[in-house]
Amino acid sequence: MEQRNMILAIVASVVILLGFQFLYEAPRMQLAQEQAARQAAQQAAQPPAGATDSGALVAPAPAVAPAPAVALDRATALGAAPRVPLRSPDLTGSISLEGGRLDDLVFVRYRETTDPGSKNIVLLSPENGPDAYYADFGWLAASGTAPSLPGPDTLWTADGEELAPGRPLTLAWDNGEGLRFTRTFALDDSFLFTIGERVENVGAAPAALHPYGLVSRQGTPATLGFFILHEGLLGVFDDTLQEEGYDDVKDADGGVIAKDSTGGWLGMTDKYWLVALIPDQKAAIHGRFTHALRGATDIYHADYSGAAMTIAPGGTVEWTARLFAGAKEVRLLDRYRDSLEIPLFDRGVDFGWFYFLTKPIFYAIDYLNRVTGNFGIAILLLTVGVKLLFYPLANKSYRAMSRMKAMAPEITKLRERFKDDRAKIQQETMALYKREKVNPAAGCLPIVIQIPVFFALYKVLFVTIEMRHAPFFGWIGDLSVPDPTSWLNAFGLAPWNVPDLGPLAILSLGVWPILMGITMFLQQKLNPPPPDPVQAKIFMMLPIVFTFMLGSFPAGLVIYWAWNNLLSIAQQRMIMWRMGVKP
Repeated sequence: MEQRNMILAIVASVVILLGFQFLYEAPRMQLAQEQAARQAAQQAAQPPAGATDSGALVAPAPAVAPAPAVALDRATALGAAPRVPLRSPDLTGSISLEGGRLDDLVFVRYRETTDPGSKNIVLLSPENGPDAYYADFGWLAASGTAPSLPGPDTLWTADGEELAPGRPLTLAWDNGEGLRFTRTFALDDSFLFTIGERVENVGAAPAALHPYGLVSRQGTPATLGFFILHEGLLGVFDDTLQEEGYDDVKDADGGVIAKDSTGGWLGMTDKYWLVALIPDQKAAIHGRFTHALRGATDIYHADYSGAAMTIAPGGTVEWTARLFAGAKEVRLLDRYRDSLEIPLFDRGVDFGWFYFLTKPIFYAIDYLNRVTGNFGIAILLLTVGVKLLFYPLANKSYRAMSRMKAMAPEITKLRERFKDDRAKIQQETMALYKREKVNPAAGCLPIVIQIPVFFALYKVLFVTIEMRHAPFFGWIGDLSVPDPTSWLNAFGLAPWNVPDLGPLAILSLGVWPILMGITMFLQQKLNPPPPDPVQAKIFMMLPIVFTFMLGSFPAGLVIYWAWNNLLSIAQQRMIMWRMGVKP
């Protein structure tokens, strides 16, 4: 009885950890199988001739060029149209003068691996190349009208040779029917584009047009399939966050999920990257997430259209929108949210249901990193802070556990005296606790306190780009991935590489998981042994179970757990010493 609450707390921890380890992997594998089956079915069922993916907007969308007979590589696709380069401290790329699209973006500071010579991450790519992903803006004809409008094949003229911070770029096109279009791109020092659309009517008849913005992605991108991470389409409509997976949009009625809103934003998100349309925050919009097929290729759109705007002869209309295309840096998203009054824009980072806990922990770690220059040290200092914060509760718990350990000989005598009467043993044990004023449930407090902090830290390590490729010391070059060492090659000393074990990769333990398991075992030895032999065996197995489970978790989390165990051992040992209890 006295160990029941402790068992429940540990079982809860095990359930959470097992959920992280296995419930993520299962959905990811299932998703991959479903995608393969879908692609096979799509190959067998081609759409009618002339079908396109142009139904992604409220009004008829610009025509989409058919896929080339031979797939173009990215460099060839970029060279197929005239372009104006763009440069900023964080981005390089270009704007296509054919269509006036933003379809070429590469990160300056983010690379594929920790190797400084690895390739820079590519975010946006042109439509006629692999993994097409681009943003488009323009005008749609109001119902009952049919003016010539700029489309994907329209060739714009530019007033400059480069787009850069402080150096906007204006594109111009005349439809020859009395409407003159200009599109101005401006770029800040980070990842925010401002797009100004202007139409001048020099003809004799009025025109009515809807402004629109669109993010298009071809092919279903590979996702991690983790339950705690949203990857797909998302937006904020009337101050409400809405997240839709790629399968959700595919399965929607007609392949369309529509929302009306005043202001807000919408787009597509990956683990670390976000492309989001940000319309005028005071304008009414019709937002949509859509899916269509072009041949066997999935096409996803996040788009919005504004209310029709009438342009009288001799008049002009203007529409200003923004586009975020970049890394989901927490402080940057917060700054845009506050300065531009974009509702819930910081939710582009998936801090989840425990946002109220996860985000403060991120800020604490980020602040400590700015002070120390190392996220690993920041995690160690945060652990000390958490221990100090909960010191009174933990101290009370450890004192109770020390008193229980001191009472172990008396409990052993009770078990020998009433060895044939389990109920009597339980009754006398509880009476002993009552006389000595010991609460056996107090021992589970350290674990219960640790669970929410553990979860929040896991979330921070997993979803924030600030943790990506953040080094610690020695062999830990990235705190957001598992310890790269393995006992299978003597932690790098043996002259062979660790084989790919697939689902058995959990057996490949690094140095830090082993250290964590040792500290957990030592901490357990300080606790009073369970009177029940079965419970005692379970407790003896827990350090081994946790060692293998945490072996595939981010190294930063394992370091936190090991360091927390060491601090707990020191605190508990000090209390036992003061109380005269032998460890």
